[in-house]
Amino acid sequence: MSFAGGRMGRGVAAFGLAAVLSVPVQEATAGPPAATAAVCAGTAQSDFNGDGIRDIAVADPEATVSGKERAGQIHVVYGGGKGTFVLSQDSPNVSDSAEAGDQFGFSFAVYDANLDGCSDIAVGIPYEDINLPDRTVRDAGLVHLVYGSPTGVASPTLGTLGFRQGADGKLGGGYEADDWVGYAVAAGKSTTNNPFLVIGAPGEDGGEGADMGMFHYVSGTQYVVANVAQDSPGVWEEPEPNDRFGATIAATDRHFVVGAPGESIATATSNLEFAGGVIAFRPSINTDGIPDPLFGMGQGRTGTADTAAQSGDQYGSALAMAPYRPAGAATITDSVLAVGVPGEDLSTTVDAGAVHTYHIKADGTVQALAWVDQNQPGVDGEAEAGDFFGQRIAAVNTTTNVVSTAATMRFAVGVPGEESTEEYRDEGGVQLFSLLGEPGAADSWISPGNGIPGERAPVTLAGMGLGAAPDALYVGVPYGPAASRAVHAFAWNTPDGGAPGRSWKPGEGGIPAENVAFGASAR
Repeated sequence: MSFAGGRMGRGVAAFGLAAVLSVPVQEATAGPPAATAAVCAGTAQSDFNGDGIRDIAVADPEATVSGKERAGQIHVVYGGGKGTFVLSQDSPNVSDSAEAGDQFGFSFAVYDANLDGCSDIAVGIPYEDINLPDRTVRDAGLVHLVYGSPTGVASPTLGTLGFRQGADGKLGGGYEADDWVGYAVAAGKSTTNNPFLVIGAPGEDGGEGADMGMFHYVSGTQYVVANVAQDSPGVWEEPEPNDRFGATIAATDRHFVVGAPGESIATATSNLEFAGGVIAFRPSINTDGIPDPLFGMGQGRTGTADTAAQSGDQYGSALAMAPYRPAGAATITDSVLAVGVPGEDLSTTVDAGAVHTYHIKADGTVQALAWVDQNQPGVDGEAEAGDFFGQRIAAVNTTTNVVSTAATMRFAVGVPGEESTEEYRDEGGVQLFSLLGEPGAADSWISPGNGIPGERAPVTLAGMGLGAAPDALYVGVPYGPAASRAVHAFAWNTPDGGAPGRSWKPGEGGIPAENVAFGASAR
């Protein structure tokens, strides 16, 4: 189940399972809302009400809202037992309105956009239709920036800010169907304390054809926008049909990486379609008016013995990054990147999947670290056809004030096609590794009935909802039996079959019982 050669789908099967592109920097038409620094603590990640206690946001992009199927919503659970909030386009103080098929929450990123000390949430709505006086532009896409405040998200005084393409939007490009603005989003804060948001539009068309893709870089509290495609100055490769540049994004405060899982790789004898590629940037605007490009690569292009690119690998279908402090550095200067290759064939084992890890150094160069698959020596399990190992990834540095080690740098790999018996086809699971150590040195495995609570069933696709926090790996179970849908927080050093430390479930703790894909992502 791949998207090779076809249009991007909706929901779980979008990636794997089952010219106006270079636009100069432009100023946004609206500035930030008034800051509330005096009352927002700004001391915790994902702290939407600024009380210094971590909150959690859980997406259900396929939820029915006000009778509109697949309109989508996000559940915000405030830490410290301070209640919950259902965020959708029908929520109070949120602009626009819920519509069938929007999939609000298909992607989201959490950061402090206006530097007031409260976390804000940028919500991707890639299937939003834009209604114009003379026509409706289907699946053009939109990103809502919803501000946090001492009263929580979507306060009446701060409201929301929308980013979309078109003459009255804040992003470059015109109104086009199937651009999927907001298919992926990532955010951070640069070393100069400048907040930034990266918005993928993988369906963007251009002179070379359909679905070449691009991304929009929104920086600062005045929301200055740069629009970047593969024909922008210094960006690796050239735009081609079906590259889908911008389909995946990962960021730290030092670097961000944008995936093009449809990238074709030319060889001496053939053109490898949907082999995939990734391009890295520094979050600072250069003299060309775009984030500074660092490097681009596909499989086998880093000067190492990596497995060569193949058609349908979809290298870059999943990305995750963690900040890294190398030995001898006084602070964090580098990043470690994990790249998912869920379509990787291992010999004759089709779509077994794999993950590459890389060290991105302070000078912008990259070093390959490891190739990880389930056939590696010492790694638990065995690669099987249709496992799609690497369909989702989450990565973390569990501590940032000491030199990073194999114990503090961890990542988790979703394996949604894993099945232990024919009875539980595509049951899925999650495998945990060190980002720095040997793949088999510290790996562990959790799955339904083996650490992940809930009823075992076919097509549970465990591993499709992953999120990372320094103190927890969030494992969402958005599919399978309704009673099993939940988000579970596991310690990063969880052993094989270890239990979660905490869980969030529909119908419990103030979370509404109605759900369709609760736990598709969590932050």
